[in-house]
Amino acid sequence: MKRLDIYIGRQFLATFLFASLSFLALFIVIDLIENVDRFIKNDIGPGVAAQYYLSWLPEVFLLTAPVAVLLASLYITGRLSSSNELPVIFSAGIGLKRLLLPFLTITLAISALNMVNAGWIVPHATIHKNWFGVHYLNKSYDSNFEKGNVHILESDNRILSLARVDQNSGIAENVRIETFEGSRMVERIDADSMRYSEHAGRWLLDNVRHRRFLPDTTLYTENPGTDTLELSITASSLKEYHLRPDEMNIVQHRRFIDEKQQAGFSNLQVAIIQFHSKLAQPVASLIMVLIGVPLSTRKKRSGLALEAGLSLLIGFVFLGFQKTILSVGEVEQLDPVLAAWLPNLLFLAVAILLYKTAKT
Repeated sequence: MKRLDIYIGRQFLATFLFASLSFLALFIVIDLIENVDRFIKNDIGPGVAAQYYLSWLPEVFLLTAPVAVLLASLYITGRLSSSNELPVIFSAGIGLKRLLLPFLTITLAISALNMVNAGWIVPHATIHKNWFGVHYLNKSYDSNFEKGNVHILESDNRILSLARVDQNSGIAENVRIETFEGSRMVERIDADSMRYSEHAGRWLLDNVRHRRFLPDTTLYTENPGTDTLELSITASSLKEYHLRPDEMNIVQHRRFIDEKQQAGFSNLQVAIIQFHSKLAQPVASLIMVLIGVPLSTRKKRSGLALEAGLSLLIGFVFLGFQKTILSVGEVEQLDPVLAAWLPNLLFLAVAILLYKTAKT
């Protein structure tokens, strides 16, 4: 059985890699045709352009891996069927469940790789991709600070609001810190700017206005100089708030959502969908192999060309359906968690149906 597993697994992996490289090459060619005039106009050399396309590759691999897995599983199983190897395998007492083992083993490794890819590599690459788009292609991307103040639950009873944060220096502007006892605000601190001092181990606030709300009066003090303040938020985590959710790794993304929810803020639909998509997208490859192998176990007269066409049709129907459902979720017409996972769940149901009705 090990020889059979190696025989099938080697062919499946080789076909998957070939399909993935083909999709990557196709993307580069299409995008290069679209942007070559901008590259020439902005005097972008081959080295800079290569860095731009390298920043795209992790996302393209993540997006096209389910289609490549489906193509490879359909192609290899179909070839085994057309060469009469598959009937011999089944006649030897090897069922569909056992036949799936080498396919699932390799696809599980691909999914694990894409879990790391979606959680850490793609967000890091997206930062460079967005930077390149802004500086060279005249594109614009919203940040967390472009639609008003960002509000951070700094502690259980204190909310930190910032207008913007300089990503390089870490200096925050238009700072407001509100402290509550229950639902009543008891203290408010306003400052023009805030920066972290490594030497003092505290935050430095410039031009501070301090209000203390007592039951019968308000105490107001003003310091045009610099005050120090100890906050639970660190300088590094503050810089993370300059990132868009798609630029955050999965740990930063989860923390971003938790802090916003704890602070009682809404409008997190898109951020929640993007977080769960980072988990759902890698799992799609496992579902596709469960569709591809049972679907191609019968010997067909149509040949292997149909296998390739069918895989592309199913794969791109999945991607189109996924995009549509995510769009519905983003406009709050569907629960965000369900929007991220619904395409996987529906295609998993199809996979189970194909598995149960497959003839071996």
